[in-house]
Formats: sequence, structure tokens, C-alpha cells
Amino acid sequence: MAKLAAAILAVSAAFFIAGCAGSSKFDDLFKPSWAFDHFAYDNQGEVVNMKLDNFSGAGFASKSKYLFGKVSVQIKLVGGDSAGTVTAFYMSSEGQFHNEFDFEFLGNKTGEPYLVQTNVYVNGVGNREQRLNLWFDPTKGFHTYSLFWNRRQVVFLVDETPVRVHSNLEHKGIPFPKDQAMGVYSSIWNADDWATQGGLVKTDWSHAPFVASYQGFEIDACAVPGEVAAADVQKQCSSGGDKRYWWDEPTVSELNVHQSHQLVWVRANHMVYDYCSDTARFPATPAECLHHRH
Repeated sequence: MAKLAAAILAVSAAFFIAGCAGSSKFDDLFKPSWAFDHFAYDNQGEVVNMKLDNFSGAGFASKSKYLFGKVSVQIKLVGGDSAGTVTAFYMSSEGQFHNEFDFEFLGNKTGEPYLVQTNVYVNGVGNREQRLNLWFDPTKGFHTYSLFWNRRQVVFLVDETPVRVHSNLEHKGIPFPKDQAMGVYSSIWNADDWATQGGLVKTDWSHAPFVASYQGFEIDACAVPGEVAAADVQKQCSSGGDKRYWWDEPTVSELNVHQSHQLVWVRANHMVYDYCSDTARFPATPAECLHHRH
């Protein structure tokens, strides 16, 4: 099984590589959005360190909003006893009926694994949590976390390995996020009322500050100017045969065979919670769970 796992994870994700842009400095794409004094920069701005202490967390936001494409960042998560902390990387639109795609990294006691929670909001409705542990220690070095989005699917990737797919099931009458431009965000904050063992383990502030580090900022997506009307957003980001809009290509309309195998392996070996299987929360199975193949 170990050899099979290694083979699966080693397969090149050529399916997505075609659309990858070169990495940029933080200031090219992002700006701090709160707690400016909780940021520190290394390597001439290539690395951003964002801290949480008992005064404040911190967050940053993209300078533009996007519809479809791929966003990636390399993160080294809080080491040691990170219980109670959450480091989030996500995309979100605005308003009550917003869309949102979340990576939330839930801290834990020293020596225990990080849990990664993903969630998808559509038209303001979330409650689609999945949780998994990782096949590496995310506190020992930088790893790449990506969100890929087109009209057919939303794919969550860790080091180019798909860990979740949310498919477009509009033909089944299920809404899909495709008409709201979204910003790209990250934050670190205290959530010890729920983040670690359901809130049983609290943040130990004697270990503060808790620092998450970032590098390798990449956005290869359709930037939507603020003045574009909502009705024109999709038109703005439709390819019309333009190869720059690579996310419209048929080859990225679904996972390829290797990626499908990778996702099966992740679900079988690393998923620890899936809302689709939580009959206590959802006595009636959520509609999309009846149709999703993954």
C-alpha cells in the first residue's frame, strides 16, 4: 500500500500545470486587511509571516477579485502546540448570499496531527464540511494549497493532489457557484471554542505568538474589475476560444484518471469526517451527496 500511495502521489498533475502562473511577491497580488502590525516579511518580501497572539489575529486579501481559474499559496503552518488556532486560506464573494471555498487548518496539541477542514458555500449556504489529516507534517516546511474553479467543478488540491471535488449539478436542480467574482483571503485566528477536539482543548497563550508563514503566491484566474455588473461577470470570463482562459478547456472539465485515483486514495486513507455521511446532522442526505461521484 505504501508503494501504491507513493506512486499515486508522484504522478504529475499535468492536467493543471498548463494553467499555472509563475509565483509573485505578496505585494503584487495581496495586501494586509487587518492587524497590520502582526505581519513580518523575510527574503525581500518573498516570505510573509502572519501571527496570532492574545491581542489579535491577522489577515490578508487579494487586490483583485476573480471568476474561474486557479489560486495557490505555499504555507508552513504553526508548529508545536497550536491547539485552538485556525489558519484559513479561502476564496469568497460578498453579501448575504455569497459563495465561498475554504481551507481551514485546525491546530492541535504538540505531536498530534493537524486536521484540514474544507467547506463550500453556495448562495450563502455552507454546512458542507469535510475533514482530513495529511500525509506529511505541514509545520516542518512549505506545502502548496490550491483552489481550481471552472463552470464544471471546484477542486481543492494539496501539493497538486486533489483532496476534494465539488461538481456542477445544476442539471439536477442543485445550485453551483459560477456567477459571483471572489476575492482570495487568508487569516489566522483563535477558535478554541470549536477548533481542537470540538473545543475541549483551549489555546495555550504561553506558546504565543503563533506564526503561519507564506510564500509562492500564484493566481492564474480571470480578474474581474469592480465596475463589471454581476450579469456580465460570466461573459467577461468566457473564453470564446481564447487560450488564455485555459480553465474553459475540455481537458480540465473533470479529473483525469490519475487524479481520480489520487482522490480515492485520499478519501480512503486520510478523510476523517464527511458531512455527507453525518446522519445525525443530516437525517435526509444532502442533495448533492446523492449525485457526487467523489
